[in-house]
Amino acid sequence: MPAAKDEVLEVAGRAVTISHPDKVFFPRSGHTKLDLVRYYLAVAEGALRGVGGRPMALKRFVNGAEGEAFFQKRAPTSRPEWIETVELSFPSGRTAEEIVVRDAAQLAWIINLGCIDLNPHPVRASDLDHPDELRVDLDPVPGVSWAQIRDVAMVTRDVLKDFGLVGWPKTSGSRGMHIYCRIEPRWTFPEVRRAAVALAREVERRAPQIATSRWWKEERHGVFLDYNQNAKDRTVASAYSVRPLADARVSTPLMWDEVPTCEAEAFTLATVPRRFADLGDPSKGIDEAVGSLEALLELSAQHEAAGFGDAPWPPHFAKQTGEPSRVQLSRRKREDRPATPKGAVPPPAPGKTVGPTGRRRTTMPLIEIARAASETEARAGLQRWRARHAEVWSHLAPSDILVDSMRGRNTTWTRIRINLRNVPEPERPPQEALEVDYDPWAGYQGPDRSGQLERPKRKRTSPSGA
Repeated sequence: MPAAKDEVLEVAGRAVTISHPDKVFFPRSGHTKLDLVRYYLAVAEGALRGVGGRPMALKRFVNGAEGEAFFQKRAPTSRPEWIETVELSFPSGRTAEEIVVRDAAQLAWIINLGCIDLNPHPVRASDLDHPDELRVDLDPVPGVSWAQIRDVAMVTRDVLKDFGLVGWPKTSGSRGMHIYCRIEPRWTFPEVRRAAVALAREVERRAPQIATSRWWKEERHGVFLDYNQNAKDRTVASAYSVRPLADARVSTPLMWDEVPTCEAEAFTLATVPRRFADLGDPSKGIDEAVGSLEALLELSAQHEAAGFGDAPWPPHFAKQTGEPSRVQLSRRKREDRPATPKGAVPPPAPGKTVGPTGRRRTTMPLIEIARAASETEARAGLQRWRARHAEVWSHLAPSDILVDSMRGRNTTWTRIRINLRNVPEPERPPQEALEVDYDPWAGYQGPDRSGQLERPKRKRTSPSGA
């Protein structure tokens, strides 16, 4: 029997127990866990269109949107017999049983675990090797207006149409927009990503002032088309996902005629159920609009023939054929070194072994400010640095503040760097000790991110200036 404080909902013919239903998940609006569950049930048809039949990584906020989140790839061992799972393999070589949601009862069950947003893979459980979804993630650099994001979305729609694909737009629920395309499940993850790289470069060619395909943040401008969201093991918040923001914003599907005038803040946990009831789901036809990647892959072949190689992959992936080198210049074979190396490896902060770009060379003058468990802590460190360097701050543009969400063991952490390109060289401050110094791997004795069981122990360093 459930405890008195629990609430049992009848959903899709099953009894789903909601524990701690009155727990506040969004302090600003007062929305509780039960409110979150009822929201997802109100939009279940659309939410299931985004996640149905797909393995899902669980991002759990057991203490609500303002609490610390952790990722759980493996399905809980204690679960009802009607919760489906499928075994996935990851780039590290490890495997995990992940949950597959197919109905509203399963959806309510995972929300009860503290999952605020939904993070499915772009494959179906029936075929884990061939994505059926091309994902376009429009990620603006700091300072880019929402209007510019909408403009890039419209250019992307036209490019997709010219290459035989139908794009389905939605707000990301955060700072950007997403455009999804259903595709035939006959291409591998590397092939789908290759098509995404070609798409990003074509959008950049058509709108070079507002769009970019550059991977390294210090080289970006405008809106970045994040092709690496199509790499294996990457997940994106799906349609109707509530995001863990103070205003409980929702990743909301749109009709294309809404895109030029939509405002992201209009779509929240409080407003989307009424919109869904009145308008239905704008992405209702997505599963019938299945397209081919052949034209984009042909464009990719043309790019390669013209001298464009592969674009950088995320750091935890194995080295790919044609990818730019990740090896430190000094460690390359002499015959492989360029005659005139470009850029330099920025020095690390005192007490650290790697700097703002790891071992990668860059032509940009970068310094690192903070490595923190949360963005709030990192930004507090940035403000302390700003107070000491007010004369430098006046030269910086919003795009010069590089805020990165980094992967740790089970949670993300935040890194902040500053690009000093707009600061006169004599006035550029040196790399100082980090304002916040957090190591998510300190004390960890298990497999590392590459799957190696043996890992050298790290020395714990005390935070400086925190």
